[in-house]
Amino acid sequence: MERAARTTSAGWVSAIGHALAVDGLDIAALFQELGLDSEVLNDPDARIVQDSMTRVWHLAVERSGNAAIGLNMAKVVRPGHFSVVGYSLMSSRTLREGFGRVVRYQRLIGESADMLMQIEPDTCRLQFAIHGDRLPAAQQSVEAAMAYALAFCRWMTAQPIVPLKATFARAEPADLAPYRELFQCPLEFNAPAHSLLMSRQVMEAPLATANESLAKLHDRFAGDFLARFEADPVTHQTRQVLCRLLPQGEPKRQTVASAMNMSTRTLQRRLQEEGVCFQQLLERTRRELALQYLGQPQLTLFEIACMLGFADPSNFFRAFKRWFGLPPGQYREQVLQEQSEEE
Repeated sequence: MERAARTTSAGWVSAIGHALAVDGLDIAALFQELGLDSEVLNDPDARIVQDSMTRVWHLAVERSGNAAIGLNMAKVVRPGHFSVVGYSLMSSRTLREGFGRVVRYQRLIGESADMLMQIEPDTCRLQFAIHGDRLPAAQQSVEAAMAYALAFCRWMTAQPIVPLKATFARAEPADLAPYRELFQCPLEFNAPAHSLLMSRQVMEAPLATANESLAKLHDRFAGDFLARFEADPVTHQTRQVLCRLLPQGEPKRQTVASAMNMSTRTLQRRLQEEGVCFQQLLERTRRELALQYLGQPQLTLFEIACMLGFADPSNFFRAFKRWFGLPPGQYREQVLQEQSEEE
């Protein structure tokens, strides 16, 4: 049986879209030019096939003439691009602890991504790789991951962090200027791996955003989502449909089943086989999307309530307090205050 194609999260693709826009490109237009369905870009829970993103990167380089376009990712840092993984990193005690969480949950961001963290007496090496699926991965994709990781460190600490060294498993490019400008450290090409060598002192300094209770909460959600993503395909597919339908109001079982080309009874049976019922999945989906939407400061609480399918915003406020023990406005203020100030 042929294995399923590897996929990338919509959040990460959104980050790529913002990075390409720095060079004046429209990712939706690139999707259409390649014959890909650009509607998935509007679905916060969608997964995009890795090979499709490889084709997008190649076309972006061709259209922009910028072979280092992946480095633009350093200019578009937002925790929401990682969904619950980003918020888990933010609430960690240190960058080292936070990137440990990224390593643990990286499949949620992209199934082709492979990040390792190697601890030495005085240093911490973050090693990056993007594995191709049926097509070799674009060089820009791994450079994008490196750029984003470094920019996230700088954003989290509000410090101009400089790596001890940046290494690249590729030949030296003709134009080194964008690499020197971003990394501001010794660069090594034709290296065994792509990596950032960081000082342990930097990686283990306390973070101002640390919150142990929130970190545990985000760990639970990320762990649950990872387990479902790997083991429960019907549950994951149903959740994607719920995400699309929720802005129109609370979806009914029959509507969701029809969207999945199956009967209501079949949907319920297959969900039960995966250990969940429809109502539980609906609530879980709303709960997880609430965290994603609260990470977007431009959305009002009223708009978020509507996007989650609540006819009355007061029902959303009560549900959120039941889920997390505090009102949504207070959650946003505690966890995302720095993000709002940055933007």
